[in-house]
Amino acid sequence: MGTRLRGWLALTGRERAQFLGLVLALPAVHGALAVFGYVRTRRALERISARASRHAADAAEYAAARRLAELAEIAGRRGLLTTTCLRQALLVYTLLRRRGLDPQLQLGVRKQGEDFGAHAWVELEQRPLAAEARDFVALK
Repeated sequence: MGTRLRGWLALTGRERAQFLGLVLALPAVHGALAVFGYVRTRRALERISARASRHAADAAEYAAARRLAELAEIAGRRGLLTTTCLRQALLVYTLLRRRGLDPQLQLGVRKQGEDFGAHAWVELEQRPLAAEARDFVALK
C-alpha cells in the first residue's frame, strides 16, 4: 500500500473532511492573492471571518489548530495546486477566526550565512502552530 494511501487511511473522518476543504480552498486563496494582492485579500478574509467576540484557545482547541495547520501544509504540497506557506497561513488564520479564536498571522525572515528565507505562519496564544516557525524572526 502506498504512503499516501496509508496517510489517508490514518486520518479520522473529520480530518479527511478538513483536508478536502483545505485542498479546495487553497486554490481560491491563491487566486485571490494573484488578482487582488496581499492587502486586499487579507482584508476580505478578515471580513468573512469576523466574529463579535473572540476567546482564548483551551488545550483541545490549540491541539486542533495545530492539526489544522499540519493538514494545510500537507494540502499545500499534495493538493490540486502546490501552494506556499503564505497561502496556507492565510487559510488557517481565516478558519481559526471563524471558530472564534484570536490567531495572529506572522510574516518572518531567516538569514543563515548567505542564505535568506521568508516564511508565513500562524500563532495562537503567542505560540506557533508549526515547528519550523521557530527558525524565523517575525517582522513587526
